[in-house]
Amino acid sequence: MIKHIVMWKLKGSTPAELQINRLTVKQALESLRGKVPGLLHLEVGLDQSDVDYAFDVVLYSEFESVVALAAYADHPEHQRVRREMSDLRIQRHQVDYFTN
Repeated sequence: MIKHIVMWKLKGSTPAELQINRLTVKQALESLRGKVPGLLHLEVGLDQSDVDYAFDVVLYSEFESVVALAAYADHPEHQRVRREMSDLRIQRHQVDYFTN
């Protein structure tokens, strides 16, 4: 199994706009459940700390293999979500790691 974790810092000139963007991203990512072969688990969290250096959204996901994770990158549903998020994000960080 391989874990895939991604964090995003989102645009938002007001707290209300930022919250709308956070919820939009969360909904888009959660729409991937059950649509991508090899995606075993998907969890989306919204930052509750409100510290200025925190990221706004985190994706925690588990894939059955590296092959499944690579296929996810090109999957049409994943590409749709990326397009939906493209104008909302400022930064993105990612970590992929194997579990024993």
